[in-house]
Amino acid sequence: MKSLAPLSILFVTLLGPAAHAQFVDHFEGNEIHPDWQYFTGDGDARLNFVPLDGHARMEIDATDDQHNVWWSIIKRNVAPHLDMEKLASPDYELRIEARIRVSDAPRRVNFMINTQRTTDFHQHLREYDIPNTTEWHTISMTTEGLDAVPGDDLNVQLSATDWGPGKYHVDVDYYRADVVRAADAEADVGEPLVYHPPIRTLDTFTQHRPAAHDVVLNRDYPMVNFDGWHTEEKEAKVPVSTVSANQWLLLRWDLSALKSADADGTGVLELTTQSVHKGGNYVAAYEEDLGVEFDKIRVFEVMGGPKQWDQKELTFQGFVRGEPLETLVNGQMVFDVEPAAERGGKTHITLSRPVMQRLLDGTTKGLLIRPLGALEATFYDSQAEDPKLAPTLYFNLQ
Repeated sequence: MKSLAPLSILFVTLLGPAAHAQFVDHFEGNEIHPDWQYFTGDGDARLNFVPLDGHARMEIDATDDQHNVWWSIIKRNVAPHLDMEKLASPDYELRIEARIRVSDAPRRVNFMINTQRTTDFHQHLREYDIPNTTEWHTISMTTEGLDAVPGDDLNVQLSATDWGPGKYHVDVDYYRADVVRAADAEADVGEPLVYHPPIRTLDTFTQHRPAAHDVVLNRDYPMVNFDGWHTEEKEAKVPVSTVSANQWLLLRWDLSALKSADADGTGVLELTTQSVHKGGNYVAAYEEDLGVEFDKIRVFEVMGGPKQWDQKELTFQGFVRGEPLETLVNGQMVFDVEPAAERGGKTHITLSRPVMQRLLDGTTKGLLIRPLGALEATFYDSQAEDPKLAPTLYFNLQ
């Protein structure tokens, strides 16, 4: 009988890298394996994990969510499928990989790896900026210093968080996990982003750009321009911008000369506080874990609206032009942070490399700042007498 070995080798080769995984789920067939768990938390979202034609789908319904602080997770313990004794060696790490497609973009998803002993849930968490809805995207993460030993659960996760109040989905073509020799591990794909990275020192940036235009938009007074918004200091009017429940700060930079440039790493947005007013017992009103989400400002990418606008003329009505605000702004915030409380204090907000690139090429037309919770935060604006007080973008170019 003629050997079938060459044909078998060809078949495995055609299957691609996922065929060699120590754990892999191709999500074929009519059922999701019962070892997959799926659930949501914090906000008021619902998740279903269902099989489709050769892949699985995370179906997310966040239409009833009030504050956009929800998260949704699929999770599986892969320890039974892996060589945990080898993984316990410092010479080996865990590499996970998935091929995904999203319903809305740009949006971030994240991987997380943990055991039942994990206390730092951010150590092995990476985010991935998915730029479009039309393609499948491969993302991977390799751990560094993973503490996992025989007898542990080893949970691998994929999560979508804070995408906005609406219905969304994430398609998963496959999910794989491998124990790999750290010295021989392939480079990760999909640009893993550190969750809440440390703020870079500002003198490491070559580009310092104050906002060209900043204006507050007030939904309650949609036809009013608020360019003259101000406070008084030492009996002098000081131009400022205030964000509160229905009033938000819109920032725009003139980066047209850099449209063909490439961002080099993360950027930083700097805001200078004039005053902050906050309070309220959120823990009593909401679940304890949800209470810590409040008293922050959130930064969103502006994807629509007028390409150019003047702060002396723009109104809320002129910005939305009859469109729902939610269609003009990426529903998933770039970052959220507690603003510096003291006058003159600096709030620094990291902007990932993909966000900086979209600002440079004009895909993102500006940034919108709104509060989470009953917070009123006032910042010095671009017309401040001291230019060091103006909202400023720090970044580097390749």
